[in-house]
Amino acid sequence: MEVLWLSRGDVASLGVTMVEAMAEVERGFRLKGQGKVEMPAKIGVHTRPDCFLHAMPCFVSGEVDVSGLKWVGGYPPNQAKGLPYITGIYCLNDCETGFPLSVMDASWLTALRTGAATGVCARHLAAPGAEVAGMVGLGVQARTSLLALREALPNLRRVQVYDLFPSQTGRFVADQEPLLPGVELVPCLEAEAAVREADVTVTCVPIVTDPKRFIPAAWLKPDALAISVDYDAAYCEDVMAGLFVCDDREQYLWTQEHGVYFRGYPGAEGIYGDMGDLCAGKTPPAREGRRGAVLMGIALDDALVGSLLYRRARERGVGKTLEL
Repeated sequence: MEVLWLSRGDVASLGVTMVEAMAEVERGFRLKGQGKVEMPAKIGVHTRPDCFLHAMPCFVSGEVDVSGLKWVGGYPPNQAKGLPYITGIYCLNDCETGFPLSVMDASWLTALRTGAATGVCARHLAAPGAEVAGMVGLGVQARTSLLALREALPNLRRVQVYDLFPSQTGRFVADQEPLLPGVELVPCLEAEAAVREADVTVTCVPIVTDPKRFIPAAWLKPDALAISVDYDAAYCEDVMAGLFVCDDREQYLWTQEHGVYFRGYPGAEGIYGDMGDLCAGKTPPAREGRRGAVLMGIALDDALVGSLLYRRARERGVGKTLEL
């Protein structure tokens, strides 16, 4: 038995584009809406305050037949140490035998699929002609989310950006401007300035168990789409009180019932639909009024994008083959 090891450098070298990642994530959501996904809620341990190690398994049947597991950590204190907030590994398995096919770095995978999910959400929920985006929290996930917004919003012309650390804002603007020709990046000194007048807002701050939510609905346009990539860490409850979408209904409710996250956020009766409903055509797109979306980051996204990475690596002879 052999397994293909893909380092972070290997994964990044494969050249998977945001367009390709969004196509895979959308296909995964569609298959979920068709009832072809087995995906228990993520479980985990918490070795330090506000830190987590999560196990995220998933099986997707139908046209893809993919299964795998991500073991991922999120450690907010890492940022002050000059270390990545998110780290992990992904194990892809053969669905026929259960044998592991590949073990790969999951930090790059997580960033790519997270951005792709943001883009797919905006594609289904953003107002037609949306031109202005606001981003709060400018780490790796914000970078990929911005690239995905560029693909989802063809009229995007201005992005207002804010981070708690001004030096991070400067690096973000310098790094992203060359990748976004024709889009003005506007650094902001306050979170309010970043989200005001934005058609779509995205928050990517660290996830914590006792959040000090700081973005109220009063800061947002009445018809803005507010996307949370950080659970309930940034948006106040009233932001999510209108039309509400999540990436996975069952996992969102399971998480909410455990009493740590999503306190004050909509319950079962307040969910318009999840991304599976939208992508499978069970729930129509919503383009008007205040819309809120919580994208927890689900194992389905990892399975589809991870499988794409594995296929690409095999095609190109990338990685190291190891004996089990």
